[in-house]
Amino acid sequence: MIRVLLADDQALVRAGFKALLDAQPDIGVAGEAADGAEALRRVRELRPDVVLMDIRMPLLDGLAATRRITGDPELSEVKVVMLTTFELDEYVFEALRSGASGFLVKDTEPDELLRAVRAVVEGDALLSPGVTRRLIAEFAARSKEPAAAGGLARLTEREREVMALVGIGLSNDEIARRLVVSPLTAKTHVSRTMVKLGARDRAQLVVLAYESGLVRPGWLG
Repeated sequence: MIRVLLADDQALVRAGFKALLDAQPDIGVAGEAADGAEALRRVRELRPDVVLMDIRMPLLDGLAATRRITGDPELSEVKVVMLTTFELDEYVFEALRSGASGFLVKDTEPDELLRAVRAVVEGDALLSPGVTRRLIAEFAARSKEPAAAGGLARLTEREREVMALVGIGLSNDEIARRLVVSPLTAKTHVSRTMVKLGARDRAQLVVLAYESGLVRPGWLG
């Protein structure tokens, strides 16, 4: 059973998500929170698998709450998905840098929400190529020079290649086809790369890919 915590200051939004999630045989709502501070307390108490976290909340906003969750080693298994009102929310970039596994717009289709919850539990990031393209553009606007390669020196040549493909938004199956290897092999390379770089999930791997300069703006066409 996938246990979900709902963190949103709008009771109606929480009620809608709860009705949808509780109707699934493999997903259940473990708890709710109406602000970021309460969300943090509830996460520590309940240890859910996934937190659906609104960005804008009173007392402690979703970004600050996410940073505290992802920065706590005891909560390393908790995945955070940010909820935004608009797909191009100005905080999406910062949300991913804060450790979120991805983001969803609040009016997303029910099937997409369910797929997202299941995906982050499996370690996938909610980053389509289109979203990745916008993130790279945002990063390019904020930073003229890439950061030092740093941890990339620990990667093999193949792992760097895989990381670059993750960085442009390819799935494991797409990476496998590109490199002519099995999907399992591609997944293994991705997992090893995340471990070596200390990345929680693919979302952080994407951020690291273009922060280090391994992926550059324009690569997506």
